[in-house]
Amino acid sequence: MKKLMQRRAGQELCLFSFIFLIILPCVALSQGVPQPNQVGPYAIRTNVDLVVLRATVRDHKGAPVSGLSKENFQVYEDKVLQQIESFSHEDIPVTVGLVIDNSGSMGPKRSNVIAAALAFARSSNPEDQMFVVNFNEHVSLSLPQNTPFTSNAAQLETALSRNVVTGMTALYDAILVGLEHLQKGKWDKKVLIVISDGGDNASKHNLAQVMSMVNQLNVAIYTMGIFDENDEDRNPHVLKQLSAASGGEAYFPQTLKDILPICEQIAHDIRSQYTITYVPTNKKQDGAYRAINVKARETPGGRRLSVITRAGYSAPLNLHSSDSGQDNRP
Repeated sequence: MKKLMQRRAGQELCLFSFIFLIILPCVALSQGVPQPNQVGPYAIRTNVDLVVLRATVRDHKGAPVSGLSKENFQVYEDKVLQQIESFSHEDIPVTVGLVIDNSGSMGPKRSNVIAAALAFARSSNPEDQMFVVNFNEHVSLSLPQNTPFTSNAAQLETALSRNVVTGMTALYDAILVGLEHLQKGKWDKKVLIVISDGGDNASKHNLAQVMSMVNQLNVAIYTMGIFDENDEDRNPHVLKQLSAASGGEAYFPQTLKDILPICEQIAHDIRSQYTITYVPTNKKQDGAYRAINVKARETPGGRRLSVITRAGYSAPLNLHSSDSGQDNRP
């Protein structure tokens, strides 16, 4: 018991340190240090100015659209048209966190959730690396300590089944733990899949802190709300807000049987996304929020398509720059 308490205390200290470091990035930026992602065959090196977007495109019927080129897209930041720096449409590996509610009300739904999560894994890129965050009022990374990530279905199933279904719902804490662990992954493209049947009623952190992280990290969050009609704690608005801000999507299956095909669809969408990068015309490193709007058409002047990508981001903050409009790229 003493060792367990020490481990939980260590996890909480690590999480608080993560929040502090993300919210106060000015030390690294003031030194002009670039913030590269891990190097690999699919990685994109980024500096403080390059914005990377992952975009899902659908037609008027909601069907995914492939085969588009750079010329089909327009990117706006704070309503100002941006020049697209690079463009690609390929199936690249992803680091994925499965954030699974294990509160007491999830008992009858658990087998369906595990089956759906495994279906997601089977439908994903074989090179994807995954991990599991189980949560009730406590949050835990459920793979073995010497295995931070895996693509092995048996290991994922064991991790998904590890915790006892009981207790309350620390949704915000679980998402923050997932966001933190994602940063340790080797792939530049990062995703959280959040499955829960209720609103938060046990976290030490709040929604504002979660949204601050979301606006600073390029992580798409796909959420699935498995709500009972009489559940007083359910909060679909939060799940919609998380997905809309990050470039994911929110799903609310009508029956438990719908969970599995939804997870398969999410895996397909992730593998079919476009990657668009641009260097913002606004060079200020003022920490302000920048709204993003991406438009796409089938042909110039043709039917407008629906583009799902992150809603914006928080600009870097450089407190030591004498000119907030200065281009500080290394």
